[in-house]
Amino acid sequence: MQPTATVLVYSDNADTRVQVRLAVGRRPAADVPEVRFVECATLPAVLEELDRGGVDVCVLDGEAAPAGGMGVCRQIKDEVFRCPPVLLLMGRPQDAWLATWSRAEAAVTLPVEPVEFAETLAGLLRARPAVGAA
Repeated sequence: MQPTATVLVYSDNADTRVQVRLAVGRRPAADVPEVRFVECATLPAVLEELDRGGVDVCVLDGEAAPAGGMGVCRQIKDEVFRCPPVLLLMGRPQDAWLATWSRAEAAVTLPVEPVEFAETLAGLLRARPAVGAA
């Protein structure tokens, strides 16, 4: 049996967090583990969860306020040892350059399109080192 992957979802908007959960369901693809979601609505909650450890992928809402996901991504890439990969939710495709600036591994636009989102998340989970490796 595969271990569960932990996906941190940061957005100040509860509807966005629901969109993410519904797009993925229990597992984004057959060849990756089932996911467990940890939802955060504030930057301090994100930092606390990352300090606790065990997060496999972060999904950050670039449209969140007051701390936008792009700035949060750049901050955690600088501050968190072995920062998990980040999937950034952007308001506009034209913001792709900001996703690059933030050092996110992947980005998709809002509203969440379930197939695209699940495929992108599955790709990030596949790229993660196996549990216990390092």
